[in-house]
Amino acid sequence: MEFEDSSPHGSHQVVTVGGGFGGLNAVRCLKNAPVDVTLIDRRNFHLFQPLLYQVATGALSPANIAAPLRAIVKKQQNARVLLGEVTDIDVARRRVTVGNSKVRYDSLVVATGARHHYFGNDRWEVLAPGLKTVEDATEIRRRILLAFERAEQESDPEKRRAWLTFVIVGGGATGVELAGALGELAHHTLRRNFRTFEPAATQIILVEGTERVLPTYPAYLSTRAAAALLRLGVTLRTGAMVTEVKSDAVTVKNGGSLDRIATHTVLWAAGVKASPLGRILSEATGAALDRAGRVIVGPDLSLPGHPEIFVIGDLALFRDRMGEPLPGVAPVAIQQGRYVATLLRRRLQGEGLPPFRYRDHGQLATIGRAAAVADFGRIRFSGYFAWLTWLFVHLMNLVQFESRLLVFMQWSWNYLTRNRSARLITSSPPPP
Repeated sequence: MEFEDSSPHGSHQVVTVGGGFGGLNAVRCLKNAPVDVTLIDRRNFHLFQPLLYQVATGALSPANIAAPLRAIVKKQQNARVLLGEVTDIDVARRRVTVGNSKVRYDSLVVATGARHHYFGNDRWEVLAPGLKTVEDATEIRRRILLAFERAEQESDPEKRRAWLTFVIVGGGATGVELAGALGELAHHTLRRNFRTFEPAATQIILVEGTERVLPTYPAYLSTRAAAALLRLGVTLRTGAMVTEVKSDAVTVKNGGSLDRIATHTVLWAAGVKASPLGRILSEATGAALDRAGRVIVGPDLSLPGHPEIFVIGDLALFRDRMGEPLPGVAPVAIQQGRYVATLLRRRLQGEGLPPFRYRDHGQLATIGRAAAVADFGRIRFSGYFAWLTWLFVHLMNLVQFESRLLVFMQWSWNYLTRNRSARLITSSPPPP
């Protein structure tokens, strides 16, 4: 039985789907506006995804980088939170379906993000998990730590080598940061933790399809990042493509040759595809999608012919003045969320707003302890100062002060001791 759920007030109804960077910033920027805001998410928390790799490698706990949505908006009287998943959108009647209820909207903001993209090889997902959710991070952590435990019990040198071989697919920021953290774990944190092998013998292989890691960064910084990875024992396989993933091996194609790498741990950081809600929107409004399923939006981030519907963040395809699509990173989603909130305020006042324009404040990537690269356009640097900049930027972008304090304390302890206290295998391994 379905029923209609609507806000108790009679003002303009704004429904935001997704509590990530884009959706949450849209909601918060509507504070004190003459609107009623409903935030719908299938999770009850906002997740700081840029630090998921630290959960995956035991440096942080999930609670350090997540904040309950209700706690974030508890002082925002015009906002409420609904826990659920939007499964349909009635564009004509302006309703979204959440479970057995329908929520009315006057303006709709869709910010449901993206998932891993296996480029037509979805069967690989169970063997090569990506890193987008808390569950992804804890599953990767389980696989990494379990591999070391299995190596401790293995007497055959070849089989042990397979357990101590980790293959990361994708040399973008996520893959580089994950490889660097895994190198720190093997060469420093786990030192003297095992009796039958030395963790420093771990082989970490980073596979990237282009000719260099961090391909969106200047070549100079890619070279610095590669050097930092090599110091941590990471083997780089650039210009290479994964052609097969199995439970005990990965096949990598480099030029005309195929190389089979014996491994039980494959981690995926090679691409993303849009949330399924993008296709639902496309079918309901006629909006065009790109090959990754992202919704092509107009200059004001709305859908053509539907000025009341906005798509932001990783789900949206927005081209800059040069015709290039904006990257799927947190700063883009944050600025788009704030823009849509400002536009809605202006509309209610009978005013307009110029088209959205992304202000690129630069990009950062860290490669283990005291090593990072920073690209701020005309200013580019690497090393210890770039690492401190990375720490400060990420710390200040955590939503709650409590999270900032906890993460700062944990990072300080990790830096002094090289310890990673969240090295927990928290779920049972799958049956053999």
